[in-house]
Amino acid sequence: MSVCVLPLLAPSTALAQDRAQHLPTVTLGAGMHNIKAEVAETPQEHEIGLMYRTSMGANDGMLFIFERPGQQCFWMKNTLIPLAVAFVADDGTVVNVDEMKPQTLDPHCSTKPVRFVLEMNTGWFAKRGIKDGSKLSGVPFGTPR
Repeated sequence: MSVCVLPLLAPSTALAQDRAQHLPTVTLGAGMHNIKAEVAETPQEHEIGLMYRTSMGANDGMLFIFERPGQQCFWMKNTLIPLAVAFVADDGTVVNVDEMKPQTLDPHCSTKPVRFVLEMNTGWFAKRGIKDGSKLSGVPFGTPR
């Protein structure tokens, strides 16, 4: 999973991109559902995202945190599993949700400036009725879980 606008990488960074990364996690809430999300905060962590994974737990995901709100765009280069993506406002409100196909370069973008993007297994949001206007909870959004 990569951000559409990729930063220039040092040669040593490029070498780290041939395997999945595993990052610290945070617990988020989506109504009565708990999410265990790895947190990607740096440009390198954003770029690698969920690339090279062959599976992910049913309620596992990755939360991308950006320094400032902006239109965030993602694609699925080197991502082997189908994913759903939610673009989330600072208060935890879901701005828009999309489904992404593995190993494609099709852009999936937020419809408004956001700092948070949450990736889950394909269909996760739809199966739980999470859509535009739904609220997520947890420390990143200033609410307890």
